[in-house]
Amino acid sequence: MKILIIEDEAGIANFVKQGLEEEAYSVDIAFDGKQGLEMALTGDYDILLLDWMLPGLSGIEVCREYRKENKFTPIIFLTAKDTVQDTIFGLQAGANDYIKKPFSFEELLERIRVQLRPKSGEHDRFTFGDIVMDLTTHQVLKNGEEIVLTQKEFSLLEYLIRNKGKVCRRTQIIENVWDIHFEYNTGVIDVYINALRNKLGLKDSGAYIKTIRGVGYIAVED
Repeated sequence: MKILIIEDEAGIANFVKQGLEEEAYSVDIAFDGKQGLEMALTGDYDILLLDWMLPGLSGIEVCREYRKENKFTPIIFLTAKDTVQDTIFGLQAGANDYIKKPFSFEELLERIRVQLRPKSGEHDRFTFGDIVMDLTTHQVLKNGEEIVLTQKEFSLLEYLIRNKGKVCRRTQIIENVWDIHFEYNTGVIDVYINALRNKLGLKDSGAYIKTIRGVGYIAVED
């Protein structure tokens, strides 16, 4: 899961980023409204954490402009404004939730989880051959037996299964799973792919992670 924090107070932004990365989220930061809006419109984010008072463009302006582009990614306002009128104003601008500063990280984390909770028709449990991936319990099961994955292996498998049947380019994987946005030796992906193949015994499960030479990988089922 990928989150964008648009917050001009570096201390708050970095604190939240560190906490979210410890929870296995991939996190980017923008420190002003214009940069934040550009990143939100061009990036592939699952949720936006948006400060109200920002240089360049205010959080309200960012929210409105983002929604004008028919973007429906959940937005949570982070703000010191605390009146009922402010809350209503923020929600009317297109926000999904509103948390007042100062806030506890635990509360913010739970609000994020609520926004990312699968909607009707979506799932928090995926099947891949005879492998079951449960996002709620953070477990991977094969024929009912738990397969222990590292945090990064779990995130990589989730990304591939969510995009099952689609080619996942190396740059997409490194950005969404490793949160790296510059030229990087993507050979690390091969190491993790091989670990997943070995741990999951994919050839015996009716599911495969195929290598698309020079491009990336694709998760497919028989």
